[in-house]
Amino acid sequence: MKHLYRLLALSAFFIGLKLAAVAQESQKPREAQVSQNGPEKKQEDDSYKPLVLKLSEDGSKYVRFLLWHQHWVQTNNLADEGASLQLTNSIRRSRVMAYAQVSPRFLILTHFGLNNLTPGNITAFGNDGDSPQFFLHEAWAEYKITNNEALYLGAGLHYWRGLTRFASHGTTTFMTFDQPRPFVHWHSSGVTDQFNRHLGIYAKGKFKKFDYRLAVNNPGRNGLQGNYGDKDTGLSYSGFEHPDRSGNPTGNTILEGYFRYNFWDEESIFIPNATGTYLGSKRVLAVGTGFFAHPDGMYNNSNGAHENVFHYAVDAYLDLPLSEGDCLNAYAAVMKFDYGKDFVSRWAGTGMAFYGQVGYKLPGSRFMPYAALQSASYEGLNEDIQAVDFGLNYFISGHNAKLTMEYHSVFNDAREGGGDPVTGAPNDVRVIRLQAQVFL
Repeated sequence: MKHLYRLLALSAFFIGLKLAAVAQESQKPREAQVSQNGPEKKQEDDSYKPLVLKLSEDGSKYVRFLLWHQHWVQTNNLADEGASLQLTNSIRRSRVMAYAQVSPRFLILTHFGLNNLTPGNITAFGNDGDSPQFFLHEAWAEYKITNNEALYLGAGLHYWRGLTRFASHGTTTFMTFDQPRPFVHWHSSGVTDQFNRHLGIYAKGKFKKFDYRLAVNNPGRNGLQGNYGDKDTGLSYSGFEHPDRSGNPTGNTILEGYFRYNFWDEESIFIPNATGTYLGSKRVLAVGTGFFAHPDGMYNNSNGAHENVFHYAVDAYLDLPLSEGDCLNAYAAVMKFDYGKDFVSRWAGTGMAFYGQVGYKLPGSRFMPYAALQSASYEGLNEDIQAVDFGLNYFISGHNAKLTMEYHSVFNDAREGGGDPVTGAPNDVRVIRLQAQVFL
């Protein structure tokens, strides 16, 4: 705990310095804030304008470009009492996205980038390993079938996920530090998909305050997965690699969907990325339900039989402006996972999981403290898993430039902590992490 106290004290010191600097800057006469490049008395313009290239005079045809970086500084696992304090820099995300409305009915999107570049996987020249490389995250195109928003059809490597709202969470608008971990919303990450994107066909649509998304996908071949639980199940998540008893291919189709109703302001279905918090710019109360089905996705190595994977969930989301400059954000989801008896996957497991978060943007400030809780009870583990996060956002310019500090903890999860009775590695995780985000 001594490391925690030192880091919290250091964090409070730096925040105090920032507040003092802001207060001092506000007290300077206007003349002192003038650029030294000339006599004009202009304030700095930190406003954000989307990077858009118009393809038609009226702007109905266009290409928009989005770029973002998320830089992390994180401690080592403070649950390991014998380890000395270390700070590690990493690039959590470095991304480029472009989408084009090339006609009133056609949309094309391409998204590529890098994830999790650390001192442990950076290479000498950036060309002798996967980690330093940009790779394809999304590449899809869609066509508007109806004259209204009732039906669009699309195909490609896409992010139109099922199960929960956060299964398609936009990574630039998190209210918390990052996607909730363990990744129960991203339960198939690296198992049947490429970093949460599947190859497939999707449909989406909107009827006033109700919207939906449905997808038919193929599982990736890179995610053969055994059991991470405490009990011997004989199961592996590799059904699509094994023909059925008649010799026919099976397990090659995934079905998923999500259905949402907005009671107040309507949310966009233009791109799949769900907003974490609107920072009071919208008044949103949304409830949803979703599913993920993979028929014959599991394979029983003991008898050669296939079993189905089926998950479903319900969730609710609130983003509520309360007065000038402040807002309340809350989200809760209950998820039921079924991989087969006693099976524990890389991110979830047969059983139940709950996730909830709440945050409040303080009136007249740029600060938003928050707390989050995850609790999971899986048949194949002897103890329940909990994850607790406490954090603070500082919005320099909304989500376009922000700092976030968080105390992140996970309890009773050897998958996260790397628990090992031989080396003494703990099951628990306790880290303090800082993120700087710039999004254009």
